[in-house]
Amino acid sequence: MKSHMKTLPILGALLVFTGCQSPAAESTDLHETFGPGFDAKRFTTPIPNKNTSVREGVLWTRGESGGKYPPMVYLPVEGRDMTISFRYRHLGDGGWLWFFVDGDDGFGSVDHMLRVKLLRHGVQLQVDAHSKDPHHPLRQKQERPADPVSGACRLNEFLPLEQADLTRNEWHTVKLVFTGETVVLALDDTKWTRTLARANFNAAKRKLLWMQNGGALGLELDDLRVAPNAPPSQKSSK
Repeated sequence: MKSHMKTLPILGALLVFTGCQSPAAESTDLHETFGPGFDAKRFTTPIPNKNTSVREGVLWTRGESGGKYPPMVYLPVEGRDMTISFRYRHLGDGGWLWFFVDGDDGFGSVDHMLRVKLLRHGVQLQVDAHSKDPHHPLRQKQERPADPVSGACRLNEFLPLEQADLTRNEWHTVKLVFTGETVVLALDDTKWTRTLARANFNAAKRKLLWMQNGGALGLELDDLRVAPNAPPSQKSSK
C-alpha cells in the first residue's frame, strides 16, 4: 500500500508543558517474546488473569473485563527518548486495540500522553497534554476533575481518523520512535506513517497500556520491544 508520510505541526494551544520533572531511572531496554522465559513480573497487570494469559508464545487477551473498559495490560517503563514496537493480531471480526503511552504530565504527576487507536478501518491519534488552566479550550471533558497529585487538567486533542485497512485477521507491526518533542509512528513499516511534534512528548515515559476489545476470540500480542534512543545532541555529535 502506498505510504502516506505527513508531518503535523505543533499546536500553540498545547504548549503548556512546563519542563522536565524528576530524572528518569535507568532507561528500559527489553524484548519480550512471550516464550519459555516469559517474566510476568515485568508487567503491572497480573498475568495470567481471567482475560489474559500466555499461550503458544503470544500474549492472548479476550472477553470482557466486567468493568467500564475492555481488558487492559500495563507495562511500566522508564526513559525519555525511546523506541517502542510490538505486533498484534485479531482472532475474530470487529473490535479494536488502543495503545497508550503514559508519562510525566509536567506538573508532578503521571497521566496519558499519546493514544494510538488501532481500529479495523483506520488509525486515530489522540494527544493528552495538561494545563493548570481549568478553562483551557482543549479541556473537552469538563466533568473530569484535575489530577489529585499535580492539580493539572487533561487536555484532549483528537486528530482525524485516517484510513488504513486492518480488517484481515493478520499480524500487524506498530512502531513509535520518540526523540525530543517528536514521535515517528509506523504501521507495517509503510502502510501508515506519521510524524507528530508536541511539547509534552519530551517528558519521561512511565507506562505502556494496551486496551483490547477483541471479543470472545480475542487479540494476540507478540514481539514487544522497548529500547532507549540517543538524544538528538548525541546523534548529531561526532
